Amino acid sequence: MAFLTREQIDKIGFAKVGHHVFISDKASFYNPSKISMESYIRIDDFCILSAGLGGIELDDYVHIGCYTSLIGEAKIAVGFFCGISPRVSVFSSSDDYSGRTLPSLTHIQEKYKNLNSTPVIFQSYSMVATSSVILPGVTIGEGTVVGALSLVRKSLKPWSIYTGNPLRYITKRSQDMLQFMPEIKKTLV
Repeated sequence: MAFLTREQIDKIGFAKVGHHVFISDKASFYNPSKISMESYIRIDDFCILSAGLGGIELDDYVHIGCYTSLIGEAKIAVGFFCGISPRVSVFSSSDDYSGRTLPSLTHIQEKYKNLNSTPVIFQSYSMVATSSVILPGVTIGEGTVVGALSLVRKSLKPWSIYTGNPLRYITKRSQDMLQFMPEIKKTLV
């Protein structure tokens, strides 16, 4: 995997980019002026970040694994020290599939469609494992982990482990990692 140079990153036109940002030259960005990134970020091959009016915000120490997509009209915010594993799909917008309206796959007038757009928030220290799907309006609570192949339709409590489809709570997650944070935060320059 080849990473973009800082000059190449700056030419994309992001709203903000911190330092120590590593972006694959195979990642794709739509509406980059609505995408902001802090520092110590890695975005791997074949990721798609498509920001709507709400934008996409990546805090410090975020890793987005290959083939992952963050897409939608509403805000998507990824907190400090979060990991989104390969092939995760995050949607802050979704069509009405009832048949009462047209899908918004093409450019049609608003009166014919019913797009649900609500923010998706990954609070700090949260992680989502491979091939999971996160739907509009979800907040992944601080420190919470979502297991592989999970479908997340509702917000999740902090410091918990969830998995499956249907999603189910497994157990509390340890907060021992927090002991390292004062030292890590000193590296943020």
